[in-house]
Amino acid sequence: MEKPLCDETQFDAFYASNAKALRNYIYYKFGDGEQSDDVVQESFIRLWKNCAKVTMETARGFLYKVATNLSTSLKRSEKVHLKYTERAIKMDVDQESPEFLILEKEFMEKLTSAISSLPDKQREVFLMNRVEKKTYKEIAQISGVSVKAIEKSMHKALLKLRNQIGDI
Repeated sequence: MEKPLCDETQFDAFYASNAKALRNYIYYKFGDGEQSDDVVQESFIRLWKNCAKVTMETARGFLYKVATNLSTSLKRSEKVHLKYTERAIKMDVDQESPEFLILEKEFMEKLTSAISSLPDKQREVFLMNRVEKKTYKEIAQISGVSVKAIEKSMHKALLKLRNQIGDI
């Protein structure tokens, strides 16, 4: 009669006969030696936790399946992390590049010129709303006109700005 996998001596023997092969398999498949060691350890921990459900005949398959799934999951996580790290680095580089700084300066000059060319009421409404973050209701109270009048002024101001510099 075969000893159950939950028996420590049986499990130790199984570990000794399979750990190196599993480590090599994971290393060859995914290419990271240190990570392979971690995956092997985690795979054997999961096998031990499930030893009552896993027979000796299915233990090796279970172990390799767990190791492959863990490695795949880790690689997926690394790709996501790398993608967002690259995006963050690219944004930092783009925002500090001379081309970006020149384009930003040109846009700001164009925007300032376009805003200053607006009629007084439209410029006042636009700046109160977009710079001071006041609501149309607050602007209407300050100006002594209706909210509808403020909405029309803002609409006209945005149309003129879009015509001069594009969507903002």
